[in-house]
Amino acid sequence: MRSHNISMNSYTPPARPQRLEHFPVSFFATVMGTAGLAIAWEKAHHVLGLPAEIGVALQWWALGLFGLLALTYLAKLIKHGAAVKHEFAHPIRINFFPAISISMLLLAVAFTETLPGPAFAFWSLGAALHLSFTLTVMSSWIHHTRYDIKHANPAWFIPVVGNIIVPVAGVGFAPAEISWFFFSIGLIFWLVLMTIVMNRLFFHEPLPERLTPTLFILIAPPAVGFIAWMKLNGGEIDAFARILYHVALFLTLLLASNALRFFRLRFFLSTWAYSFPLAAMTIATLIMAEKNGGLFVPLGWLLLAVLSFVLTLLTVRTAQGMTRGEICVPE
Repeated sequence: MRSHNISMNSYTPPARPQRLEHFPVSFFATVMGTAGLAIAWEKAHHVLGLPAEIGVALQWWALGLFGLLALTYLAKLIKHGAAVKHEFAHPIRINFFPAISISMLLLAVAFTETLPGPAFAFWSLGAALHLSFTLTVMSSWIHHTRYDIKHANPAWFIPVVGNIIVPVAGVGFAPAEISWFFFSIGLIFWLVLMTIVMNRLFFHEPLPERLTPTLFILIAPPAVGFIAWMKLNGGEIDAFARILYHVALFLTLLLASNALRFFRLRFFLSTWAYSFPLAAMTIATLIMAEKNGGLFVPLGWLLLAVLSFVLTLLTVRTAQGMTRGEICVPE
């Protein structure tokens, strides 16, 4: 009996996983979606006459969210540096690190009119950081020993094609050649990566359930490309602008036709991949409505409503996931 008591007293329960250690860098996708929603509502104020206060409130919400996530991930870097290093070495998770720099670029776009000084700071840091991520990730692709075709997915667009976002605010902040530099990188490698990803989707096994929402990222390059081209081209809707917009519109229709497949998916943090591409498509459509009117006006209303509804659901579901301990846990 005595030995039994000793063994019972010496028992220690297994340690609970550190939530901070498993805080994923993909959490910054929430900033991308929220900032995209803020920019869409700001554009809707000018085009559809909606209240400006909604866009302003969303801008500050996106900024506060970015600050909170940045401080949290910095704490992870300090306390769990090995976990960050492991995440950066992961063949899929590495592609979400540029979500940090893209968040900064989108905040620059959102605050360009209201706070041009801080917006310029965000744009400068975001552009420099994104170029660094692009060089690092592409170098890892070229000199890799760990990548396989099964690792290819639409999230691969984030580090390289994200360069297309730089001119959206960059045209007003720096010489045009800098914006053309980033736009050229994003546009050309969009075509390269689109071929690779489509090969993966057409001829290999389907994406895992956790990564299926990243299919919406297919919409972002042509939609953002349209917005950036309009900035670089002086706001004229020429033939190339129409090609970019209608490719984005087709991809939106393609994914919408498979809506039931997406509704059946469980919630993952990767579900936020719905948000920014839908925001980019909404903003692009509002630009078309501003320039051409016609059917683009009701389409702009529809997309803004869908985007707002999706972001509301994602925010509520993320809050529930954090409360229930479903997020920031080992995968």
